Parts: sequence; structure tokens; C-alpha cells
Amino acid sequence: MMETQACVIGAGPGGYVCAIRLAQYGIKTILVEKEPRLGGVCLNWGCIPSKAYIQAAKLWDQMGSASEIGIKVTDPEVDLAAMKKWKDGIVQRLTGGIADLMKRHKVDIVHGTATFTGKDTISVAGKDGKQTIKANNFVVATGSSSIDIPGFDVDEKTIVSSTGALDFESVPESLLVIGGGVIGLEIGQYLMKFGTKLTVVEMMDQLLPGTDKDCVKVVARKLKKGKAAVHLKSKAVGCKKSKGGVAVTFETPKKKETVTVEKVLVSVGRRPNSKGLGLEKAGVKIDQRGFIEVNERLQSSNPNIYAIGDVAGPPLLAHKGSKEGLVAAAVISGKPEVMDVRAMPAAIFTSPEIASVGMTEEEAKKAGHEINVGTFPMAASGRALAGRETDGTIKIIADKKTDLLLGAHFCGPAASELVAEASLAIEAGLCAEDLALTVHTHPTLAETVMEAAEDVHGMAVHIYNPKG
Repeated sequence: MMETQACVIGAGPGGYVCAIRLAQYGIKTILVEKEPRLGGVCLNWGCIPSKAYIQAAKLWDQMGSASEIGIKVTDPEVDLAAMKKWKDGIVQRLTGGIADLMKRHKVDIVHGTATFTGKDTISVAGKDGKQTIKANNFVVATGSSSIDIPGFDVDEKTIVSSTGALDFESVPESLLVIGGGVIGLEIGQYLMKFGTKLTVVEMMDQLLPGTDKDCVKVVARKLKKGKAAVHLKSKAVGCKKSKGGVAVTFETPKKKETVTVEKVLVSVGRRPNSKGLGLEKAGVKIDQRGFIEVNERLQSSNPNIYAIGDVAGPPLLAHKGSKEGLVAAAVISGKPEVMDVRAMPAAIFTSPEIASVGMTEEEAKKAGHEINVGTFPMAASGRALAGRETDGTIKIIADKKTDLLLGAHFCGPAASELVAEASLAIEAGLCAEDLALTVHTHPTLAETVMEAAEDVHGMAVHIYNPKG
């Protein structure tokens, strides 16, 4: 039996961050991970691999029109197998770096699948057999997995999850994405830039459900320009494999259609990895959807067992898991910490990027706010023009009476970076005027945030948009 002060189960962006912070607090820690490499889905098969491909696709797309700015590119070609090796190199560097940090912080790593055998013990089944770990505190950070749908058995070859889609050796001629959410559109759009004919089947009445509608419209236009076939209010009902590919049948509001494609990506959401952990033996409660119930200190119904990241409930975001990992480590070390985040930012790496923090217009009105909305188009930004990325707009939402910032939504180049300023502003309880009065460097994309904040009061300088 191994005994320790704290044991973290799962080495994703929540788990490994938590383990490092526990070690920084001087707490003896064991990190349990079932996979050979640390980093979880995010570093190995999700966030990092997809962004590598998306960046490569962006470069390819820019090369196609480089002659417009006086740069001639002759006979370029995409070698996805070589690109995959480059992507794998990035992943190995990052996961290896995490392993090195664990070593430096003296965090013991145990590889294997963990199962609770009691309120303070787990059994870890690894390639060398089973061993027992007893700890004063446990942190469950087991993440989530892709949801399967009936009639589409994922084989990671022709019918794939995001894992298989980020491991292609060649660019598929055609791809049908089931689910027009974040993962489906990120992967679908990068492959579309490389020449894949894209079809998207989405059950809801808009792509990227829950995202600011004006931002979604920009991405929808980009998909249309790339000749993607988008079917909203539609449901995939079955498929049949053949030598020619996969024939997918789906129901639209008007009729039933069948499309034959080379690959199918199933991307309809994720479910928490809480089954098979033996949580009932540890006195840990889960809700109807399988998420572990936690309080503001991230303690489960067993106060010595914490849950963080995807397994602890939405939003299913890597940075949310990391923040929760820091909070759980602080609580375990005896600090009066709670998970108190006023607004959680989110980024979608579509083309163009979308990022949001705080309320949408609809959510603000539903919450009883009378609002002012300021916008600023990327087409009016000198930096965006120089970068040839003018699609998109910035939107700032403020309370009409107090001017308090309620939400901010970004669509355009570097949206995932620009959202940080608005996140800090909302977290600090600032007003739209505070953003407008802050001097922003010129020429930058960040100036669009200042201008949108000015437009809340009809005072933007570089657009004509008076507020009556």
C-alpha cells in the first residue's frame, strides 16, 4: 500500500495543474493516470492537436491569396502525414514538459486505472498488476468522453470521433459532421480549407448553439463561401458503409436525404467519465447526467474527495478545469478558497474565431437588465485590414442604468486573445466607460475593444453609429 496526503486521479489540464499546486504547497502528492502520457484529452487528442492543424490550415488559406499582397507562391501542396508528425512533435514536447515538472516537484506518478475501494482508498490496475493507494484527500479529474449515437459505430477509421479526425494520414475528399457545435466546426473548417467537401448536420436551428447569434452568422457565411452544405433542424438517422465510403441518411425539416462521404465525424457532445470509478463505495454522489456533485469548495458529498474539470459539470472547458484544480489544491492545503468566478470566458477556433464572456443580449434581458450594446466591425480596423482578416465584429453589452459590463462577444482575428481583457473587466466589476477610457496601443486589434466600448454610448470615433 502507498500512503500519501493527496492523490489526484487524472492528469488532464485540471489534474496535472492541481498536482503541481499541491506540491507547491508542500503536500505529498500522487498523480494517477491511465494513459502512458500525461496531459489528458486536451494535450494529446483535443485542444493542442486541433489548434496545430487549424494554424496550419490558416497559413495554407493565406498562401492561396498571397499574390494579392505581392507574394507569389508556386505549386504548394498539403502533406498531411508530414503535418501529423509536426503535430505529434508539439504534443510530445508539451506532455514531456509536464512529466518533467512532476519530477521536479516530486509528484509520484502511477499509471493505471483507478477505482475507489473505500472512502480513503483506491485500487490502481496497471500493466504490472494492482496496487492500493491510501490518501487523506482525493481529487477526481477524470474528464469526459465523446457521446456515441445509435447507428454510427465509431471505428476511428471511416466513422470517427475527434480523436480519429485529428489523426488522418491524408486529407479526405469529403466529410460529414454530425453536430454543428464547437468541435465539429473547428475540425470541419480546417479540413475544408485543405479541400475537403464539408457537410454539417445539426439538430438545432443554428450552428454553435448557445453562442451569440451575430457571431455565428459570420462563421455561417464563411462556411457558405467555402461551399459547405449545412443542414439545420436535421437529424442523422443511419449509415451504410461501402467501398465508395459511407452513405449517411438524415432527416431535414422538408425530407429525408442520403449523402455518401469518405469520412464521418460524430461530434454531438461529451459525457463525464464517472462510471466505473467505484464512487458509491466512497460515498460520492453523482447527478442524473453523471456529473459529480460538488460545493463551492469543490468537495463532493464525501468532504475528503474533490472533483474538478469536466467530471464536475459544465462548462466543459480546459481552463475551467485548471482553475478548479488550483482552488481544490488551496482548499486541501487549508486556505479559505472557493470557486468564485464571475464570468468564465470561452473560445471557439472556427474561421473566424469566436470568443465570449458573460451574458448574451438574450440572457441579459432575461435576467431583467435594460441594456446598451456597442459594436465595432473588424473591417474598420487598420490592423485587421493589414492582416487581411476583416470578417467579424466586437460586441460589448452593458447595463443601461449602471454601465456595468455584462458580457462581451468577439468574432474575428485573435478573438481568443481579445476576450481576456473583457474577462478581467467583468471580473473586476468595471463599466463600459472604463474600457473606453483605457488607452490602447495603436495599431492593434485590441483597439476594437475600446471602440466597441465607446459605441455603447454612441461615441466610437472610427465608425458612424450615433445612439439616438
